[in-house]
Amino acid sequence: MVMEILRHIVVYLHIIGFAVLFGAWLVEAVARRAHFTRLMSIGMTIAAVTGLALAAPWGISYELNYVKLGVKLVVLLAIGAILGIGAARQRREGSVPSALFWSIGILTLLNAGLAVIWR
Repeated sequence: MVMEILRHIVVYLHIIGFAVLFGAWLVEAVARRAHFTRLMSIGMTIAAVTGLALAAPWGISYELNYVKLGVKLVVLLAIGAILGIGAARQRREGSVPSALFWSIGILTLLNAGLAVIWR
């Protein structure tokens, strides 16, 4: 019972991480600024840490889908790599290529879609 509640709290924090990442990206997209912000990195980090915690079979009575978790991890690593590359380029040149910027939003939505649709 306690482990189940703790797992639900971690799921809640995982959703907050997604919301922070996607929300920060969406603010920049609506403002037509192709910039990576520190908040995007913070959201990605929250989602990554909590996602790794959720990949462990604790507090559940069913089998985890490790193929799904592996795919989601690869997408998350791509998001992290793009954020890192884009942030470095932004510091050096003052801007981020639009392809890198838009890929963050697309990959973030893809990861959320995988979580919800793939059972």
